[in-house]
Amino acid sequence: MQIDYTEEIKRIALKIKTLRKERKLTVQELAYRCDIERSNLSRLETGRSNPTIKTLCIICNALDVPLRALFE
Repeated sequence: MQIDYTEEIKRIALKIKTLRKERKLTVQELAYRCDIERSNLSRLETGRSNPTIKTLCIICNALDVPLRALFE
C-alpha cells in the first residue's frame, strides 16, 4: 500500500480549516493563538505547506483538540 503524502496533507489541511471554522475563529485569530504568521497558517490550511508534528500539536492545542482529531 502506498500513501500519497500530498493527499494526506490536503486532508489534514481541510480538517484544520473545518475545526477553525467550527470554533468561529478567523485565520488571524488562530494564527495569533498559535504564535505563527497568518500567511503561514493560510498556507497550511490550503495544503501548500508541509507542517511539522510540533506545528500540528500547537494548532491542536489552540483548537483544544487532540492530535488524532486531525486524522479522523
